[in-house]
Amino acid sequence: MTVGHTTRVRWLLVFCLFVLSAVSYLDRVNISIAGGSIADAYHLNDVQLGKVFSAMLVGYALFQTVGGRLADRFGPRRVLTFGVVWWGIFTALTGLVPARLEGALFLFMAVRFLLGAGEAVIYPSANQFISRWIPVAERGLANGWIFAGVGAGAGLTPPFITYLMFHYGWRSSFWACAVVGFIAGGLWYIAARDTPAEHPDVSASELLTIQSGLTIAKSGSDPFNRTRDEAPIPWTRVVQSREVLAVTLSYFCYGYVGWLFFSWFYRYLANVRGLDLKASAFYSMLPFLAMLVGCLIGGTVNDRLTKWRGPRLGRCGVAAVALVLSGIFIAFGAQVHGARLASVVLAGGAGALYLSQSSFWSVTADIAGASSGSVSGFMNTGNQIGAAITATLTPWIAARFTWSASFFVAAALCVVGALCWLVVDPTKTLVPDNAIPVTDQPSPAIFPSAD
Repeated sequence: MTVGHTTRVRWLLVFCLFVLSAVSYLDRVNISIAGGSIADAYHLNDVQLGKVFSAMLVGYALFQTVGGRLADRFGPRRVLTFGVVWWGIFTALTGLVPARLEGALFLFMAVRFLLGAGEAVIYPSANQFISRWIPVAERGLANGWIFAGVGAGAGLTPPFITYLMFHYGWRSSFWACAVVGFIAGGLWYIAARDTPAEHPDVSASELLTIQSGLTIAKSGSDPFNRTRDEAPIPWTRVVQSREVLAVTLSYFCYGYVGWLFFSWFYRYLANVRGLDLKASAFYSMLPFLAMLVGCLIGGTVNDRLTKWRGPRLGRCGVAAVALVLSGIFIAFGAQVHGARLASVVLAGGAGALYLSQSSFWSVTADIAGASSGSVSGFMNTGNQIGAAITATLTPWIAARFTWSASFFVAAALCVVGALCWLVVDPTKTLVPDNAIPVTDQPSPAIFPSAD
């Protein structure tokens, strides 16, 4: 422990998680950019390509809860490092599927499924880090930075992958992504520790700041070692929690909408709106850059409103309004005739969607304490089920109806997701006899109580 000046190691590690978040989405979205070349090389149609996209998301969804429990048990440092190495290996293997191979579709699906299984640890592990390192009053902004990595990684992917494809072929793009992942994982392992008390560079004053702001543990327990002191929250309590079920359903809707952009937006601009390769790469960046900005603004507003008027407004209110706003942008964007203007309006929908991102992860960290990895993993399973459905269902709706219909479905789900937040009480912890020190002021009843 450092003695003397006040350090801010927790924010350095939040930045490291921002980088890992960006790398994880680089490794997810790369295939949507290279998808056209892969489809041409292996004679795949959009529905078959959608199955490849969905395979990664199915693996990701199935191992969310497992990844969360591993993070609770072994800590975010080791679990995240292992996950980054794992998914880097399978990113590289994506570029090694032989040409003219019988059953190439099945092999692509198997590799992407296993890649998704490795990536499943990232956000439950990050939320376990949040619960150990970040005071409650700073969790909105911290989550905003972590999930801003989604926009940064996905936004940089189109020009990065397009450049590599143009100069070196689509296979090289996957190998380059794997190398970036290995480097980022190594740096995380060197920099991170599972708890602030274990980190040699954390000052006594920073340790006190973190300790005083964490979710209060049971009487007599050490908040830095509460993962060792407390038994995991029983799954019966998790699945019977109105708050957990509501945020999980809302995150299902969120995942469906978000992955319409991650999976299909690039090909939508190229094949439906008629933009060329370079224009598609540029305009497909816009939703992801909007996500980056939305995460940072949403996280900041989340914390400030929580401090000012309590978590019902700061956590739940921000999420509900953001989801409704996203649905409005998406519905209007689908009807805009000009390709470039439509890209901008739809990007506004993506940015509004990500204004709500911090709320999901801050609430699960607040209410779950030491089991935040498991509970957030359960919630994120809902997200990934929605994502897997949109990866396959979107081209089906577009083929039988129109692409506008695909966006209208997404807009309707935004409204459903917003309604879910009306029944969430972010002060109702899953851990018995715990309190959440968010603000000294009573939380206003801005939403009707369902008690």
